[in-house]
Amino acid sequence: MKNIFFFMIYFFHVFFLSTRFQAGEAVSGVSQVKSSVQRAIKAKLVEQFPPIEDFMAEILPKKESLVVVKCHEHIEILSINQEILFFRQREGDYLPSLRLLHKYPLILPQQQVDKGAIKFLLSGANVMCRGLTSPGAKLAALPKGTVVAITAEGKQHAVAIGKMTMSSEEIRETNKGIGIEVIHFLNDGLWQMKQLEK
Repeated sequence: MKNIFFFMIYFFHVFFLSTRFQAGEAVSGVSQVKSSVQRAIKAKLVEQFPPIEDFMAEILPKKESLVVVKCHEHIEILSINQEILFFRQREGDYLPSLRLLHKYPLILPQQQVDKGAIKFLLSGANVMCRGLTSPGAKLAALPKGTVVAITAEGKQHAVAIGKMTMSSEEIRETNKGIGIEVIHFLNDGLWQMKQLEK
């Protein structure tokens, strides 16, 4: 499972984050989701992100058609009306897009980095432990493996989504190395797609 996660990070940095990424070239199939499958997806999302239940009727309204977009390298995108809502790889956990997270910031727990980390985050760099423990950062008590919204000192919206490589306690104790693996960040290929082509 760990190897799959790190491959997913590598793929997004090489494929989705590439300036030459073209949605049309990446898509290998598009299909409308049956109502029974849509219910299962909703249940899985609530299981992964319990706070999302309060907003589920808005995010995945019953009257709208949910579409699964399959891309190369086993990437799967959930979309309604061409809007990218969630993505995952190799039947792994769904992750919200940053655009969705900006609309519903409460669906993920947050970790705040200091101002000095912002320029590195916007280049796709991972979050180092020192960026979470220095003045200006706010380190919430969360376990290893938690998917988090990465906010930044002085910024209103999350600048990235990542997965904690160690617990908050371990981050404080070691204060070195990578604390959060970044998966999706502002201005990467997924962000620039904005909407899927019809």
